[in-house]
Amino acid sequence: MTALRHYLQFKDFSREEYDYLFERAKWIKNKFKRYEPYHPLFDRTLVMIFEKASTRTRLSFEAGMQQLGGSAIYLNTRDSQLGRGEPVEDAGQVISRMSDLVMIRTFEQDIVERFAANSRVPVINGLTNEYHPCQILADIFTYIEHRGSIQGKTVTWIGDSNNMCNTWLQAAEVLDFHVHVSTPPGYEVEPERAGLYGTDHFRQFADPLEACKGAHLVTTDVWTSMGFEAENEERMKAFADWCVDAEMMSVAAPDALFMHCLPAHRGEEVTAEVMDGPQSVVWDEAENRLHAQKALMEFLMRGRIED
Repeated sequence: MTALRHYLQFKDFSREEYDYLFERAKWIKNKFKRYEPYHPLFDRTLVMIFEKASTRTRLSFEAGMQQLGGSAIYLNTRDSQLGRGEPVEDAGQVISRMSDLVMIRTFEQDIVERFAANSRVPVINGLTNEYHPCQILADIFTYIEHRGSIQGKTVTWIGDSNNMCNTWLQAAEVLDFHVHVSTPPGYEVEPERAGLYGTDHFRQFADPLEACKGAHLVTTDVWTSMGFEAENEERMKAFADWCVDAEMMSVAAPDALFMHCLPAHRGEEVTAEVMDGPQSVVWDEAENRLHAQKALMEFLMRGRIED
């Protein structure tokens, strides 16, 4: 019996465990590409709870679970008792007795923490206001596919210090790389909110062009995340100079990659020239949510598998 583990923040796993997961994701992806069935989670059920809208998260988890031989059940809080005031703790007790794995995409991190504390089965954070560990898992797997180890490299984050930024900062500490962050005034990184141990792996830059110098990976996200729509007009003005463009990519390392977790707004946080250009790996990055999460689900339910 595998010991109960949850995946709620990137720092929940060690560097050694991530090394295993990236190798496992590669193995699972290669098997999938060769049309070789692989069903380690046969007869197991994943429950997906959504309070925030989704395309990539739902598709990647639902398809991934089916490809691993299991089934996935979609629950929207509007259509369940969670949306009618049932305590998260009670939902955790009930849902975990009827399933084998739970993924939650919601607002406050506190919700997934409380659910996990009352769950008999592994719980995965599919996105919260604070963190998005599954996306960074896929992003780093994508970087490794294209450029090899990320250890010692520099990742530049341009834009809002949101859940993606926070998770990149955690990943840098676990996997030993560096993050340059450039945000408009008033949107700077809050180390405590990011859940950082220290500040040795990141630097803040007032000038986004300076932040991009020598970077091996440049990445960004929409300026207005879900839940912050009321600030949209204000953010459009504040972030106007933080659009990733060809000039920023030109000062990065010659083989630098560009990533975006999607959906993207061309002409806002990134120009079409960069988004659709030769350094962009956004479509590989999107696909790799599927394969990285399959490795994650297998690990949480079956532990290490040596082939």
